[in-house]
Amino acid sequence: MEIRLLIEGGKATPGPPIGPTLSPLGLPVGKVVADINKATAKYAGMKVPVILRVNPATKEYEIEVGTPPTSALIKKELGIEKGAHSPGEEWVGDISLDKVVEIAKIKLPEMNTDDLTAAVLQVLGTCLSMGVKVEGKDPREVQQAIKAGEIKIG
Repeated sequence: MEIRLLIEGGKATPGPPIGPTLSPLGLPVGKVVADINKATAKYAGMKVPVILRVNPATKEYEIEVGTPPTSALIKKELGIEKGAHSPGEEWVGDISLDKVVEIAKIKLPEMNTDDLTAAVLQVLGTCLSMGVKVEGKDPREVQQAIKAGEIKIG
């Protein structure tokens, strides 16, 4: 059985939705919550997808932690709460290309590509939609430079 949850990193509680879902299965809710918190601790302050695979017969479980949305990783990196109201006209932050690449590497396993350059281009697209500059430039300029081969990734 698979249970999908969206948990704030390191802050799962035995209350809803976890407790009521696990109690009927006879699982030790406190232990499961502690294990989820340990597994998600590095994403403190961000919502993170968690898949809990449970074998009801043996009471064994496995925790799979996904990654937060790209926008959440960018916001955490910049220390901002939200993106721009008018992206492209208003800018809420400036991130380094190195950090964009780092975020792309984190997200790569969940993307529809195994190409780091394509992943970086996707993260740059998220920067654009959030109103975040990349090294002082509009993310579209950085995307064009990468596509033209002026900037090499990896």
